[in-house]
Amino acid sequence: MSRIVAGAAGGTPLKSVPGDSTRPTTDRVKEALFSRLESYDVLANARVLDLYAGAGSLGVEAASRGARTVLLVELAPKAVAVCQANAGLVNKALRNDLVSVRRGSVDSVLDSFAPVPGASAGKTWDLVFMDPPYPLTNEELAKTLEKVSLVLDVGATVVVERSTRSAEPTWPAGLEKFADKKYGETRLWFAEPVQVAAE
Repeated sequence: MSRIVAGAAGGTPLKSVPGDSTRPTTDRVKEALFSRLESYDVLANARVLDLYAGAGSLGVEAASRGARTVLLVELAPKAVAVCQANAGLVNKALRNDLVSVRRGSVDSVLDSFAPVPGASAGKTWDLVFMDPPYPLTNEELAKTLEKVSLVLDVGATVVVERSTRSAEPTWPAGLEKFADKKYGETRLWFAEPVQVAAE
């Protein structure tokens, strides 16, 4: 059974999505990931976006470890129901409502945050988790990363989880990889926003 590894809600058991439609991040990978994020000092008071959330285990772990607000984004109805249940468990443990769930495709949700030309973005994020399904092509992922780059605050971190058999993501002009790490069959890619020179 999956659980919150550490933080204020540490030990809280989490529900899993039934069947094999999602690919949960193992506790070992989750522990290593969050140790790294804490060393980067990006968790405390962070605004966290968990895309392709599955059961929401990365987002709720961030909430337990000091994030300010967390949004879980998922499209599949069964996974959305599990996200809502896990958000409720963690919110109850933390005695607040900082974790919320939004049902929809990742791209449509990102489009709803994107800045209108001449206006500031409606939402900005400090930490974004992306654990897309393996069948998602690198070209599709690149388009989504482009949208992610538009809604990041200065100093944000983006974490992409992929199979070690998948190629490195194609990073848009507004994102730059600064680290990657292999854990068994999983590779984590870390990127940060960069200033794009005006043409």
